[in-house]
Amino acid sequence: MDVLLLIEAQSYEKVRRILLRDEVVSKASLVFREASIVQKEGYYCWISGSEEACNVALRISQIINSFAERGVVREVKGKEKDEVIAKLKEETSKAVEGFGKIIG
Repeated sequence: MDVLLLIEAQSYEKVRRILLRDEVVSKASLVFREASIVQKEGYYCWISGSEEACNVALRISQIINSFAERGVVREVKGKEKDEVIAKLKEETSKAVEGFGKIIG
């Protein structure tokens, strides 16, 4: 299962720490990138893992938003989600290729 979150820049470090410290979410694959990769502001967090890990990440984002004056984390869905995840997969693939050439 995949979940994509968009995090406001000023809250990025706090949200990142909370997600990485959670024992269920931290077992999933978490990729953090600046949203500028698709001309947006803030940061994306792509969580790829079990249904439980993704659901816990979503619950954590809801709790964070409930304590904030405004929504600082939102789930990205639909076309935007597909485009961002495709871009992140492409970046990862290029990084692996580059690493392989260095070692190769």
